[in-house]
Amino acid sequence: MESLPVNWEALDALVIDFAKSENLFEDLSCSSPSSSPDTPSSSSYHSRLRIRQIRKFLEIGDIDAALDYLRAHVPSILEDHRLLFRLHKQKFIELLRRGTAKDRDCAIDCLRNGLAPCALDAYPEAYEEFKHVLLAFIYDKDDQTSPVAKEWSEKRRFEIAGLISSVLRAHLQAYDPVFSMTLRYLISIHKGFCFRQGVSSPISDLTERLLLEECDLPATPQEVLYEAPPFDEVDIQALAHAVELTRQGAIDGLRLTKGNLIQAFENELCRMRLDVSVLDSLVHEYCVYRGIIYSGFASPSALETYAQAEPGNCSSTNYSSEMDCEISKQSDSGTSITNADVGSSPETNAASRHSTDVEVRYPCDQSPNHENCGTSGAQHGKLSRILQGKNSCGIGRRSGRKRWRGRCDQLSFGNESCKQHFIAMEQQISKEHSAADFTSNREDKYELVLGMKDLASRGMAAEVVQEVNAIDPNFFVQNPALLFQLKQVEFLKLVDAGDHSTALRVACSDLGPLAASNSSLLKPLKETLLALLRPNEDALGKGLSLHGLATSLQVALGRRLGIEEPQLMKIIRAALHTHNEWFKLQMCEDRFEGLLKIDSLKESSTPLIGGGMSKSNSDTCTQGSSQVTVSSSGRMTEDGSSLTQVSTRDVCDENAILKVMEFLALPRVDAIHLLAQYNGNAETVIQQLFA
Repeated sequence: MESLPVNWEALDALVIDFAKSENLFEDLSCSSPSSSPDTPSSSSYHSRLRIRQIRKFLEIGDIDAALDYLRAHVPSILEDHRLLFRLHKQKFIELLRRGTAKDRDCAIDCLRNGLAPCALDAYPEAYEEFKHVLLAFIYDKDDQTSPVAKEWSEKRRFEIAGLISSVLRAHLQAYDPVFSMTLRYLISIHKGFCFRQGVSSPISDLTERLLLEECDLPATPQEVLYEAPPFDEVDIQALAHAVELTRQGAIDGLRLTKGNLIQAFENELCRMRLDVSVLDSLVHEYCVYRGIIYSGFASPSALETYAQAEPGNCSSTNYSSEMDCEISKQSDSGTSITNADVGSSPETNAASRHSTDVEVRYPCDQSPNHENCGTSGAQHGKLSRILQGKNSCGIGRRSGRKRWRGRCDQLSFGNESCKQHFIAMEQQISKEHSAADFTSNREDKYELVLGMKDLASRGMAAEVVQEVNAIDPNFFVQNPALLFQLKQVEFLKLVDAGDHSTALRVACSDLGPLAASNSSLLKPLKETLLALLRPNEDALGKGLSLHGLATSLQVALGRRLGIEEPQLMKIIRAALHTHNEWFKLQMCEDRFEGLLKIDSLKESSTPLIGGGMSKSNSDTCTQGSSQVTVSSSGRMTEDGSSLTQVSTRDVCDENAILKVMEFLALPRVDAIHLLAQYNGNAETVIQQLFA
């Protein structure tokens, strides 16, 4: 099955927004107007940090700390006696778990002053639960057969932590960044599609580690919201099937948000748990590969440089230990290239920092004393020499890259904690300096590939061909489609400049022979030559996707030099493909596609001239990664949909589909198939199944 083109520039924007929202980029300045603590993004980050801190307290069983924190920052949450009762009940268990006489007395005091009063009006079953938990006085915590074994289980800590997190998230509207929610959504659809169609997933090893099976418990509406007006059945079914809820679960989610479908959807998405360390590793690897962050080692003087920063910096005496400045740290950052698997140890994935120079150090600035590590010394020297001479072509110092900071979820980040953070950073750097020669060699390759990508994205095709041939004379022999596309760019640039004679020489000497040896290139060659007949049109701007070509070149050249594409690219490519296939089966549009920017990920730039070239470009990008495929015995129409789907779409009415889904609690696909069997009559379907 042909793969779906991906707009990698749109993914770049989502990833950068995620990294800034989660404060993963380093910023030594807190005075930037764009990072004011009053901005919505910083306020949301502040709230998410508080939720994470409360979750940590609850997961380690420190209920008093969680209660104190809630009273200090979100006291209104404790007005809900349902939550307060559960917190006091868990506090009672934790006090008994400690096992000392003093803590036993504290547990009795907790019963009298906290748990018993809440049990009277928390919810109907609360008083029975109160009497039941008293059995913990008698049965030991290690007795797995006791009637209170579930209450003793440490799993209860995580359940209540998830519940409180869900309630706080909905109350504060502290939703995760869009990219994080998009990943959850796409992966959940990918898993569901593969399970339903009985196909294996090419990214299962990644998705199983990234998206955890456990979900936070849902926040439930208070009784005052139970009399909310009825919701549109379309919204109920959309929410239920988007995040795999029961119909009643979807109704409760809408009640909680007073009918706001988008907020209800975000609440449910954020209940899905992601492994943050795996996610950060994937994002870091992608940012290095795409040239978003710097990839070099920090110098030994990084901490010293940091300490000598301007007064507005975090290390200055004017730095406030309050959260505001911490939230606003969203600037340049850098790490060493590890290119490690996301499953590697935290030490391996830890970011090695570079000195705080504003501009990025390139390999040509280093002493050329490198060992041979995996590539010949001659090739390494060739790479360095090529890089040193590229400033005139645009492969020079890049001041737009970020520096990777990594996750540091501290609610107070004053001078001392700032210093400790960077001391730990320097210790990690010293551990990895033994691999500096190897990393310098890899950095040469990364910078070279990024340089070629930049040149291609700016339409400098002749320079790209020249430099790639200097690196590897056999590269274009194995990638003729890429060479053809680059020569297309060169031809169209000459046509735009009015140099038709030189353009024809390029067509005769390069495009013609390539098309002669590959029949699939003949049609795009003809379409390219038509540019000669339209001299007043911007053929280059209308006919080519330079960013798509640049990414294809980056993937192919990187693989040739031993640099595999990031695993995040594989996840996005496979997940977007299954997203498309899933909604073909659903025979409807995804209502949340725009919210999660999935539509922008699918909006590939204008394809290269000729239909055959789009496929070549796609093949270049997906080489080496498998794709989910589903065989179908149905014949296909010109728009790619099966005849069965076309006939079903004609038979089924949307109201009939919703009625069958509602009454029979069926997925949309099953409802459509049943309606197709009974000529689209919902009443007949229901009668037949209940007969």
